[in-house]
Amino acid sequence: MRPLAALERFFERIIERPSARLFRARLQPVQVQRRIERAMETERLSGADRILVPNRFRVRLHPDDLEGFGDMSVTLAAELADGALAFARAHRYAVADMPRVDLAADPAVARGDIRVDARFADPGPRPADPVDPASSSEPPGDDGLLDARHATRTMIFDIPRAEPPLARLREVRPDGTQREIELDGASLTIGRSSENALVLHDARVSRHHARLQARRGTLVFTDLRSTNGSRVNGVRVAEVVLGEGDRIEVGDTVLVVETVSSG
Repeated sequence: MRPLAALERFFERIIERPSARLFRARLQPVQVQRRIERAMETERLSGADRILVPNRFRVRLHPDDLEGFGDMSVTLAAELADGALAFARAHRYAVADMPRVDLAADPAVARGDIRVDARFADPGPRPADPVDPASSSEPPGDDGLLDARHATRTMIFDIPRAEPPLARLREVRPDGTQREIELDGASLTIGRSSENALVLHDARVSRHHARLQARRGTLVFTDLRSTNGSRVNGVRVAEVVLGEGDRIEVGDTVLVVETVSSG
């Protein structure tokens, strides 16, 4: 770990632990996601032509914090892995294969704290393409993967750019200005805090207000128990599957679903 990163983590623990114990604030998935992203940044390795980041993460939480996620903990690990993949893609990082996240209860971790153990792991063997034995010294193919015959070498691939987006939304801000937003299938958190993927500068929006995510081929909107709630087409909702033309009201901001992929 780099000295500066270690110093930053030391001060984070001093600031975050007392406040978590005092207010007993429930951990939010976005907080865990940010810790995983921080671990990727801290442990990344720079090469001549790429930056490699860890692909295995063990998230250790106090048992009460893990239990606080309730039924969501079943799918949380998969969502966190998807978020790690999206983070790597956005920063042009390389990973050995699809990231994997494991959640573990650890009584030694303080309530409100998050410990992330990040490591690099070679992917399992993949079927080798038919090749001429005489060409066994060829370099990796255009897909960025090392061939299975190089089992003793680290297998790395560059995250490809997303195909056509899962959905397109139009954000209409309180001042009337607008912008287009593309969703690539990764979980998108919405709120006033800068920790969110979609930050809304709207006083009536909670710090961690809502989430948009792909689920079984659909686009799902979930309100994260926000103070002022969320409405879709004028109706207050907790969670709903969205379709083209739906209007999401978050505070004084409106998100209009313009397109949703059928895939």
